[in-house]
Amino acid sequence: MIDLFFWPTPNGIKITVMLEELGVPYRVHAINILKDDQFRPDFLAIAPNNRMPAIIDSEPPDGGAPVSVFESGAILMYLAEKHGRFLPTAPRARLATLEWLFWQMGGLGPMAGQAHHFRLYAPETVPYGIERYTKEVARLYGVLDRRLQQVPFLAGEDYTIADMACWPWVVSHERHGQSLEDFPHVKRWFETIGARPAVQVGRAVGRDWDNESTVTGEEAMTILRDHRAA
Repeated sequence: MIDLFFWPTPNGIKITVMLEELGVPYRVHAINILKDDQFRPDFLAIAPNNRMPAIIDSEPPDGGAPVSVFESGAILMYLAEKHGRFLPTAPRARLATLEWLFWQMGGLGPMAGQAHHFRLYAPETVPYGIERYTKEVARLYGVLDRRLQQVPFLAGEDYTIADMACWPWVVSHERHGQSLEDFPHVKRWFETIGARPAVQVGRAVGRDWDNESTVTGEEAMTILRDHRAA
């Protein structure tokens, strides 16, 4: 059994999609980032960077004690290697998968997150920040589009954890100031993956939680803006 510590953000949805694709049982534990749940001591014990998602696997491959994993890319790799799916074993295909996984972790995710912040959440309008990150996300979408002009999926012919990592970030393309009409190969890929039943189920996990929160919008934005070292 996998215990998933989760909130419905792109990084969280990566893991629900992967678990649904694998068809393995999992329990979801809400980590409400609008209420600072990610700073609870019990959560920090498994996720020292105070960011979700994280997992605890009660049946690790070595048969030992339960193992915890934090960082969404590491979780995807761990699950792929444990179950022998969605991470190719052929050296070149494996390398391509890891290249695009780390591209998302180091580029697409952080830059899209900054664009999202400056366009929607900053307490005052910062034209430089909006322009800087919107243009950088457009550049990254261009990188994605050129790759997907050559191959059906990011690692080549097969759907892998690289696609699962990138796809949830493209869901919010409009909030990042992007139109998929400008990136036809990304659009084709995005729609193909979005039609997968496991992706649809994984994306739906926690979809209504924001509406159930007792935190007001302004309170939530204050919490998100005020994160700093303990």
